[in-house]
Amino acid sequence: MSVTLVVLTVATAAWVGFSGVSLARRAGFVTVPLVEYGVPRSWWGPLALAKLAGAAGLLAGLVVPALGVAAAVGLVLYFLGAVVTVLRARSYKTVAFPVLYLAPVAATLALTL
Repeated sequence: MSVTLVVLTVATAAWVGFSGVSLARRAGFVTVPLVEYGVPRSWWGPLALAKLAGAAGLLAGLVVPALGVAAAVGLVLYFLGAVVTVLRARSYKTVAFPVLYLAPVAATLALTL
């Protein structure tokens, strides 16, 4: 396992974990856009849990690589869904935000494989 993979995985897990905690705490900078995109409030808890589980899975992948791959694939799908949600809401100026999460997750997956 390379130092690059470990550093990228830990940084990515921290980044995604921060996003999950921010959503779980209902931080305004996260929830206001979700309302604008039309994401139902009843989904916010499960979405936060998905991010937190994905972040934990990335870290677990440092010990059991298959868990890291599964977590990274799940997070790639999650953030692709986020990109689609933003585009469907026609909020083109904010599409970069989910991409900022998608890119390191995809890079982590690529290095893991």
